[in-house]
Amino acid sequence: MKTGRMGCGRRVSACMVAVLLAGAFTPLPGGETEHIRTDTEVAPRAKRPNVLFIAVDDLRPELGCYGRSHMVTPRMDALADSGTRFDRAYCMVPVCGASRASLMTSIRPSPNRFVNWQSRADRDTPDAIPLHTHFTRHGYHSVSLGKVLHYLDDHADGWSEKPWRPNLPDEPQPNMPDRYCDCYVLPESLEIERRHRELAPRGPNARHRGPAYESADVPDEAYSDGKMVERAIADMRRLADKKQPFFLAVGFIRPHLPFLAPKRYWDLYDPADIRLPDNYRPPENCPPAALHSWGELRAYAGIPQQGPLTDETAHRLIHGYYACVSYVDALVGRLLDELDRLGLGDDTIVVLWGDHGWQLGEHGLWCKHSCFETSMRAPLLIRAPGMPEGIACPTPVEFIDIYPTLCELADLPLPEHLEGTSLVPLLRGEEEAMDRQIAVGRFQRGETIRTERYRYTEYRDGQGRLFARMLYDHHVDPDETVNVAEEPAHSELIEQLSAQLEANRARP
Repeated sequence: MKTGRMGCGRRVSACMVAVLLAGAFTPLPGGETEHIRTDTEVAPRAKRPNVLFIAVDDLRPELGCYGRSHMVTPRMDALADSGTRFDRAYCMVPVCGASRASLMTSIRPSPNRFVNWQSRADRDTPDAIPLHTHFTRHGYHSVSLGKVLHYLDDHADGWSEKPWRPNLPDEPQPNMPDRYCDCYVLPESLEIERRHRELAPRGPNARHRGPAYESADVPDEAYSDGKMVERAIADMRRLADKKQPFFLAVGFIRPHLPFLAPKRYWDLYDPADIRLPDNYRPPENCPPAALHSWGELRAYAGIPQQGPLTDETAHRLIHGYYACVSYVDALVGRLLDELDRLGLGDDTIVVLWGDHGWQLGEHGLWCKHSCFETSMRAPLLIRAPGMPEGIACPTPVEFIDIYPTLCELADLPLPEHLEGTSLVPLLRGEEEAMDRQIAVGRFQRGETIRTERYRYTEYRDGQGRLFARMLYDHHVDPDETVNVAEEPAHSELIEQLSAQLEANRARP
């Protein structure tokens, strides 16, 4: 494997505490007790590592460690330096609910499974054992904070404790999605949201929201992600005293729209330095099926219902996205600092992932919802006890690989339904040990394959008939500006890529 060494190797994991026996009862704050579910078929083993599982919504590889020198992300950069940075990590489907359900079950999306933001693991794959449930059954105390699975009640009984999100009622309604996780701080923003909803009602599921961004001179804890980290730190301290390893999942809502971040993170970036992307237009020869009208963004006040954004609005949105990324970076740093302060840094697997990419004007698009690289690619950072530091892995990997990777690192058996491949050989620097060198994903009618060099996408109708396709050569066109799928010179290559796509198509 090609590696970039950025530091000395991590120390081998220190001795970890033994896990509780199956069926034990654990004291909770206030003197209550809670039954910890464990797998009766496999007894818990001692010396298993903790897991800190960090999800970041809509996070693209817009980080310093991915070569984006304009970004202020020192804490995530340091995490990359202390473990493995996957340079070509891809979600399975570029929309929140579907991506998370696929990742948490290690099952590929299909035309009828994991298709949109409303996808649920418990509905689409009811017989699958989600990642957190598997760890709970094998002696881990599992906790979910923030946005992990898209819906709070999706496989909620698989956690050791009731999942929690900030700014929610004590008893959230079933199917309550992420939009209830945050709120504006400035009174003028709240008033804009109120008026926007009143002026344009569209039924009970109307998505009329306030401003697309907000910069308030407030502490981190004024917004939901800051509140969540305070809760996570308190839980980490509590879990550190338990006699079993923990699986602590922390899901940040930012940098998801609306771009809400304290003013000091906006101040890290000079508006004069912010530029629109070079490919601020659709690719040449791009089929209409590859594009969309970015309706997610148009739900916000001040965004036109049709047509392009003004340059001023586009710059402000990019600025807001950057601010939110730096805000999350600082909060991630607080989690990692507390992990070290508790003496758990060398005994804990840390995984940080973005659920999919995001367009900031590339291809004339905003949001995700496409088969372009900007929607499919997201950060993946893994640090594990005993593994080397500073690995930069160029091999294409898929998010369904995270589940089997964590199982191998924790020495847990693999459920039969897993479709991913463990990345542990790559964490060790053994690229040659990985047979698969491709990543396959889909969105709606599009199915896409990424090799080290090419991205090829096919669009098929409801009867499976091909009606459009795209091919981009990332060695000569990394920004995907010219679709060359119809050029005769690439016919043999397309035949090969199409065959690979077919061979890796999801099972029904």
